[in-house]
Amino acid sequence: MLLAFDVGNTNIVMGVFDKDKLLHSWRFSTDRDKSSDEYGLLAREMLGWSNIAINQIDSVIISSVVPPVNHALFSMCIKYIRVQPIFIGPGIKTGLNIKYDNPKEVGADRIVNAVAAYEIYGGPVIIIDFGTATTFCAVSESAEYLGGAIAPGVVISADALFQRTAKLPKIELEKPDRVIARNTVAGMQAGIIYGYVGLVDYMVKRMKKELGKDAFVVATGGLARLISDESEEIDEVNSLLTMEGLRLIFEKNKDMVVNVK
Repeated sequence: MLLAFDVGNTNIVMGVFDKDKLLHSWRFSTDRDKSSDEYGLLAREMLGWSNIAINQIDSVIISSVVPPVNHALFSMCIKYIRVQPIFIGPGIKTGLNIKYDNPKEVGADRIVNAVAAYEIYGGPVIIIDFGTATTFCAVSESAEYLGGAIAPGVVISADALFQRTAKLPKIELEKPDRVIARNTVAGMQAGIIYGYVGLVDYMVKRMKKELGKDAFVVATGGLARLISDESEEIDEVNSLLTMEGLRLIFEKNKDMVVNVK
């Protein structure tokens, strides 16, 4: 079985595959201070709840945008799973031609999402990932990763509004019925959520214009559904896009697996 980790700034998503089938996935907070033992015990407990023994895992692949966590996860894989994990990074086969000025600068999560989106939807395709930051990526019809844009995430925007103003409260990210709101909380919700929908739709329209043609638009990430329900540009929400990308990249690189048992 394959164990896949998507390490983000806020959360880590862990999934387990049996061949091409995702059996289970879990989400837990990213903790830069956790030791390899703590991550090992957490992984074993989560797998155990799904009746999967940790010794059933024979391969691990990791996408990480949080370098301080990488060593702990690497050591955990060696100690508890007895396998050397594959990290998404330079030298990994993806099937994409990376057109970034410096390919090493592209976040691993963006490449993983692009691989999955191109495999599932073809190209050109635009991928929006609603994470701690919101990223927009474009892949051409000939499998070229063209680049994209990075914006503050929805939660970051809401938190900044609360932290940098004296009288505005911290709010829940819920969609109000009206944009012309009649109280402060609804007004903040309207400004953040509907304002973000406007940001997303404009960015997608501008990307399509630069591509010179229409493109399929897929969204992923924790708040994708909240925004997509109002967006005119998002064609589909795929909450498992990153997990699927990790599996696809593993299949292209499984000859790199090193068993240390």
